[in-house]
Amino acid sequence: MKGLIKQGCALFLLAAFCSPLQAKTLGTLEIEFSLPKIEGGMYARPYVAVWIEDDQGQPVRTVALWQKDDTWLKDLRQWWRKVGRYDRDLVDAITSATRPAGQYRLQWDGKDQQGNELAHGQYHFFAEVVREHGGRDVIRQPMNLSQAPVNYQLDATHETGQVRLSYQP
Repeated sequence: MKGLIKQGCALFLLAAFCSPLQAKTLGTLEIEFSLPKIEGGMYARPYVAVWIEDDQGQPVRTVALWQKDDTWLKDLRQWWRKVGRYDRDLVDAITSATRPAGQYRLQWDGKDQQGNELAHGQYHFFAEVVREHGGRDVIRQPMNLSQAPVNYQLDATHETGQVRLSYQP
């Protein structure tokens, strides 16, 4: 009888602490940005990498990678040094075509590259945009992602319009 009570208590405690209601996993980050129309001679669609890093500077997820030819991926210098050169299979899996000037919306589901849910905490948003015969911009925004909604608005750069980040737990 005592054994059943101990097992019952152990199961109760396990359920209480491992319950989905108790989980402190991330919600969703909406990313809105634009690529401006740049007037001039040799306009090329930009290569774009959008990724999330943890507070230790380790990449946890590449949200988007837009490129035309693998040859120029190295021009996305920060993303390439952190992610691209180490995981060619990932590059093949997440790559999509470059986009013209316009408004874009991306979403990060709060999971790492392997699909594991991440805990609340400090993260960093990165977007790197580079054009052949053009400029290069890297945007970085520290984020405190917890149980409260939060919004960030980043100023436009030469290669990007304004960027809006909206987190919902």
